[in-house]
Amino acid sequence: MIIRESPLPGLLIIEPKLFEDSRGYFFESFNRKNLMDAGVDTQFVQDNQSLSQYGVLRGLHYQLAPYAQSKLVRVLQGSVWDVAVDIRKNSPTFGQYYGIELSAENKIQLFIPQGFAHGFAVTSQTAVFFYKCDSFYNPESERGIHFNDPGLAIPWPIPESEAIISAKDKVLPLFKQATMNFVYQ
Repeated sequence: MIIRESPLPGLLIIEPKLFEDSRGYFFESFNRKNLMDAGVDTQFVQDNQSLSQYGVLRGLHYQLAPYAQSKLVRVLQGSVWDVAVDIRKNSPTFGQYYGIELSAENKIQLFIPQGFAHGFAVTSQTAVFFYKCDSFYNPESERGIHFNDPGLAIPWPIPESEAIISAKDKVLPLFKQATMNFVYQ
């Protein structure tokens, strides 16, 4: 696998080395040693998977420390536009986002460390989204930022009139009002 830095420190783009022949393909989707060599020393404890239809927009979600989660995310079927927002105070990229297409076709993964809010929009008819977490879900520490915060100016690929958003996500606060307890180190 090829692991490279995104423009946001700590946010990693992981591209597989694909081996194809007449039978199909093979690739390594997770290798702890390769992640450790890239500076990621985390133990994943939970896997999650979701199925969503075109237009579903989930996020921007995170959990406060000490229940924060690092995530390794990928798409098993379909495609999404995946977004991570740096919410680590004192970070040189605090309040900036990074977006990338993740799809079953490109097989790219994103490692999202603690201290980032995360969301995605489904751009295919349906998408199966899979992610590993290094901390268990803790509802009391769950927080989020409104997906359409004008201060973040994230260019979601789904017209807002077609976006399917949960009632919970519709009332998330703007970035400036969101509770965050992460500090860049």
